[in-house]
Amino acid sequence: MAKMRMKANKGEPIMRFCAIFVLMLTVISASFAEDRLNLPDPLTPPAGNKVTTPAEWQKTRRPEILELFRTHVYGRAPLGRPAKMTFEVLETNDKALNGVATRKQIRVHFTGDATGPHMDILIYLPNNQPRPVKLFTGMNFMGNHTIHKDKAIVLNRHHTPWGWGDRGTERSLWDLDSILKRGYGVATMHCADVDPDTKVDEFKDGVHGAFDPTHYPKGRPDDAWGTIGAWAWALSRAMDYFETDEDIDHTKVALLGHSRLGKTALWAGAQDERFSIVISNDSGCTGAALSRVKQGETVAQINRKFPHWFCKNYKRYNHKEDTLPVDQHMLIALMAPRPVYIASATLDSWAYPEGEFLSGVHAAPVYELFGLTGYGTTVMPPPEQPINHGHIGYHLRTGKHDVTAYDWKCFMDYADKHWKQDEGPQNAPADADKPRH
Repeated sequence: MAKMRMKANKGEPIMRFCAIFVLMLTVISASFAEDRLNLPDPLTPPAGNKVTTPAEWQKTRRPEILELFRTHVYGRAPLGRPAKMTFEVLETNDKALNGVATRKQIRVHFTGDATGPHMDILIYLPNNQPRPVKLFTGMNFMGNHTIHKDKAIVLNRHHTPWGWGDRGTERSLWDLDSILKRGYGVATMHCADVDPDTKVDEFKDGVHGAFDPTHYPKGRPDDAWGTIGAWAWALSRAMDYFETDEDIDHTKVALLGHSRLGKTALWAGAQDERFSIVISNDSGCTGAALSRVKQGETVAQINRKFPHWFCKNYKRYNHKEDTLPVDQHMLIALMAPRPVYIASATLDSWAYPEGEFLSGVHAAPVYELFGLTGYGTTVMPPPEQPINHGHIGYHLRTGKHDVTAYDWKCFMDYADKHWKQDEGPQNAPADADKPRH
């Protein structure tokens, strides 16, 4: 998907009007479609009684829904943390970015073998904050060296369908300066370090080649993990490292992803409850957007174009979304009781903003089970009017499929709110309730 930022120009007011008009038509159309929806109830098993307590959710219904997603959508990883996995410190520099940050580069050897598959974690921590530091983490598309022009970043040479980026190519997607100024750290990894985003390698490269059984008598199982499953698994291995680093507050790590990496962040956050906040940006089909509405990208379209992303079983639901035992509101519900945030863009019709919003609406009953609020509304907000007071947050941004400075501001505002609530009023600054500019 395109990742371009809409630049200001003389025609911007007209573009903004057109975007809002198109969105209104989408909302009206989808509202009629929603009236005909028959979504699975996240609180009610197909055969059984409705879950009525948080304990029941955590013990029975939550594991059941996870198993449904593993079986029918994302596939199952063959292992958790590898017994022989090791961490190698490639660099620590406390005078990075002209003294503003400490830069760390950590190599994760998944098998413990230096010649085996590995993943590099690039970390920036603000020097003006006491340790441990709260952190935003997520994968990048084209290499760690593309998020900033910092010449000390180790080059990632794994190719992706987008090619191999130059230093700083994707810095607009990672508003590093603003994040550091707000007192948060950043950690990122190149997705292709884990698994190349291609259907032609037949799962021989990356972590699939390292951890899949060497021989399947009847071929690869229909519920074997795909590329998104592998990426999500690797995000948990990054969290394994964060737990060892005394400079990082591993209890306050926000997991963020954009587009296909937004799907990845949601699946990783659903499985791994160590992530404190989970953020989906423009994740669309098999991310935050409902499948049953059948608008934007569909299950059949995504399986046809990216057959390696999910397990084989998912292809059984091409043009048959209504027969899936899950829909994406149930994925959002798996974050409960942790805060989850969903972001959309007005011109990103392929990701279907209305469907992304509706997933949050229909995930709310699970949060209410914990005595928490979701959006607090079923009405989709206009652009640039974020909903961030509940444990499900949302904003709609004017523009295209992208991650912008405005998105990052909303994400950090949401983290401010929830993490400062966790710290308690005695630790909150006097101006905590004042708007940030």
